[in-house]
Amino acid sequence: MSEQAHESAPLLAAEISVSYPGKPRALDRVAFTVEAGETVGLIGQSGSGKSTLALAILRLLGRGAAVEGVLRFDGRDLLTLTEREMRGVRGRGIGLVLQSPSASMNPSLRLESHLAEAWRAHGETPWKTEKPRVRELLGTLGLPADDAFLSRYPHQVSVGQAQRVMIAAAILHRPRLLIADEPTSALDAFSAAEVLALLHRLSTGMGMAVLFISHDLRSVAALCRRALILEHGRVVEAGRTEEIFHRPVHPAARRLVDAMAALDRGFQLSAFAAAVDREGGEELSRKDRVVSSAEQAG
Repeated sequence: MSEQAHESAPLLAAEISVSYPGKPRALDRVAFTVEAGETVGLIGQSGSGKSTLALAILRLLGRGAAVEGVLRFDGRDLLTLTEREMRGVRGRGIGLVLQSPSASMNPSLRLESHLAEAWRAHGETPWKTEKPRVRELLGTLGLPADDAFLSRYPHQVSVGQAQRVMIAAAILHRPRLLIADEPTSALDAFSAAEVLALLHRLSTGMGMAVLFISHDLRSVAALCRRALILEHGRVVEAGRTEEIFHRPVHPAARRLVDAMAALDRGFQLSAFAAAVDREGGEELSRKDRVVSSAEQAG
């Protein structure tokens, strides 16, 4: 691929299927792209294949999984790389944030140890040398950066703080793509709004692409310009978020929009509005109108 073609290609271009012996396909020719610096939403109910897709991108599925197709990231097809080469992609090229910090963090390790391990997994300089920059990163994420905070254990901080620590660990190496797999599902409305605002800033301020995986169409509408909807391992609708809200075509998309319109979502959106406003975000009013008009239409 020429340098010019490489620069014009999407950061991530996928068309993959995943199957397990004796079972229907977990993913069936799922095709989508993510541009550099773009935030794309992946929506689906439990069992739709969202987390399978996240793990497939990182080549972290179990040995019984068969992955077919093309998974091109930053000019390379990840399905053709060796495991050693993939270890260079994980963390450095693609970061991952899971939905529950309580499940992701070792309760017997202090917060600094979690960050230090994440750095040492891919870093070339000693942790002691890198620590000042990590303190600066924590501050930009709205976290304390002093020794007192770093010496705490996961159960000694709020769930929202723990999730931001995990986001910090995922972006220590400035990956070009961050996969956020249900990062707000274990959080209260205000903490969730702060995490959404943070992801928004990573994309707009740092140029980091984000694949935002959620079952909550409201969060996707607030954060993403484009989205795709998975059902039973297949993409049943894809396009601009506004189009999905205003003119859903597939029955699965219509059900999600109808269900969202039936909920009282004012508290969560107002919390997100305040969080984004604190971050200096400029797109909230547009997205607020998208959500409100969709609910009125519903």
